[in-house]
Amino acid sequence: MSQTDHHKGSYPMLAIPQLPLSRFIFTFSHTGINQLPAYSGSAWRGALGHALKHTVCVVRNTPCQDCLLKNSCAYPYIFETPPPPNSEKMRLYDVAPHPFIIKTALDTPQTGQVQLGITLFGNGHRYLPYLIHALEKAGAMGLGKNRQPFTLESVGQISPLNASQLIYQHGQLSQPLAPQLLAIPECPDQLSVQLETPLRIKQDGKNCNQDRLNFAAFFGNLLRRVSMLTYFHTDTPLNTDFAYLMARAKTLTLTDKQLAWQDWTRYSSRQQTTMEMGGLVGTFTLTGELTEFWPYLWLGQWTHAGKGTSMGLGAYRIRAASLPDLPL
Repeated sequence: MSQTDHHKGSYPMLAIPQLPLSRFIFTFSHTGINQLPAYSGSAWRGALGHALKHTVCVVRNTPCQDCLLKNSCAYPYIFETPPPPNSEKMRLYDVAPHPFIIKTALDTPQTGQVQLGITLFGNGHRYLPYLIHALEKAGAMGLGKNRQPFTLESVGQISPLNASQLIYQHGQLSQPLAPQLLAIPECPDQLSVQLETPLRIKQDGKNCNQDRLNFAAFFGNLLRRVSMLTYFHTDTPLNTDFAYLMARAKTLTLTDKQLAWQDWTRYSSRQQTTMEMGGLVGTFTLTGELTEFWPYLWLGQWTHAGKGTSMGLGAYRIRAASLPDLPL
């Protein structure tokens, strides 16, 4: 279903975003204590980019934007994601949303393993073998200041029913499931949003702290992100009444805000500088007519919101009495 009219004759036709995605769990083993820092998605993202470029680049010492192969190479599409020359959106930007997210590594000290979640959006799924090879190589090269090695043991794919099936082990890759559209449950009357990793968004040029964050800023960022992901990475760009949705978003308020700003910095080896990536963590509650926003709020649990999404920032989870507690 691509169009829906929530209240006949009273609201415009609002599209349901069509963003198929596929989810994977990479299991790495290591010896000793895991030395990676908190929010190690940043370290994994940097290692992935380095290993991926080393794997696929056949024109050394040439910037991607100057390379003859830039429109057919896996590295710029996955890791730099420039808007195509004929793009009608983001023509003034150098980078479009990346087709992947790395979830912060989950460490299980008892088994000496680290599990890394990877979500691929739309056409990004085609490059799964490249990502497996690059992440295996990145782990072997070592991560962090001490170049701690990690050995890729297996890759499992999470099915639409949230079951995991093994697709890669001992160098053998079986056929993964095609990307799937998420099933959207019925919209609850009230829900809370739990910000699990720092959410960094701006409104009027300023970071939204615990006092400035409002629903229009949160939803507007999420709406733009979903729209861009469908435009650049699927064959079904989102076509809906953006102005109407944003006007309606301004009528909703956040209640029971229990938010705090969490500072976090990361070092960018590409820019050779320390970058501030702190943001909001905590919870807030939404009450009111949420139906129009619900498909985006639900989908956003997998797309994340704000800055630094590809390294796992901006992750949130929806809590409601009528909803199951799904693993993300």
